[in-house]
Amino acid sequence: MGYKHRLNLAEIEKSLRSVQAQFHKINAKLQSRRDPLEDCIIDNMMAGYAFVDEMLADGVNLFKAKNVEKLLEINHLVLCGSMETVRKEHAKHISYTAERFYHQPDFNIHNILAWVKKNRKKSKWHLCAGIYIRLLSQPQLFFEGNHRSGALFMSYLLSRQGTSPFVLSVDNALAYFDPSTVVKESKQSVYTQLIKLPRIEKYFVKFLKSQSQNNYLKKKV
Repeated sequence: MGYKHRLNLAEIEKSLRSVQAQFHKINAKLQSRRDPLEDCIIDNMMAGYAFVDEMLADGVNLFKAKNVEKLLEINHLVLCGSMETVRKEHAKHISYTAERFYHQPDFNIHNILAWVKKNRKKSKWHLCAGIYIRLLSQPQLFFEGNHRSGALFMSYLLSRQGTSPFVLSVDNALAYFDPSTVVKESKQSVYTQLIKLPRIEKYFVKFLKSQSQNNYLKKKV
C-alpha cells in the first residue's frame, strides 16, 4: 500500500525551469560559482523526482536495508538519467559508484542507515537535515551528484509524511547553495560531528521548515 501523497511533478519542473532561466543572476550572487543548469540536469532531476513519486506510490521505505539499492538508483538517475544507452556509456562510473556506496571505508550507506536508526525518533526535519549534511560532507557518499541526490532523499522523507518535498526555486537558491557549499567543504571529523555539523543541521532544519508550504505535493487519488 502506498503513502497518501504524491509529487506534483508539473509544479516541480516549473520551479526548476524558473531557476534555470534566472541562473546567471543567481550564480553571480553565490559565494562559490556553480555550473549552469543545463537541460540534461533538469531532465535527470525530473527522472529522479518521478522515481521518488513511484516509491511513494508503492509505499517503499527507502531507508530499510533491503531497499537501499533504490537510493543508489537515485544517484544514477540524477547523473545518467534512465536511458539504457547512456547507462551503458557510463557503465564503469556506475560500477565504481556502487562500490563506493556500499563499501567506502570511511563512510558508506551503512553509516547512513545506522544514523537513521539511532535518530528515528527525531522530527522529519532533523532526519532530512542530518542525512543531507552527512551525505554532502567529506567523504561524500557518491563521487558526483551528492547535492541533487540529497535533495531527492529529503524530498522522499518529507513527502511520505505529507510535507512538501524540497524543490530548488528562485527564492530559495541562495539560502540552499551557499550553506551546502560549507557542508561540502567540511570533513566528518570529531570536531565537525560534535560542533560544526550540528550548527549547520539546525540551519537546514529551519530552512526546510520554511519551504514546507510550497505546492509540490498532492493527495493520492
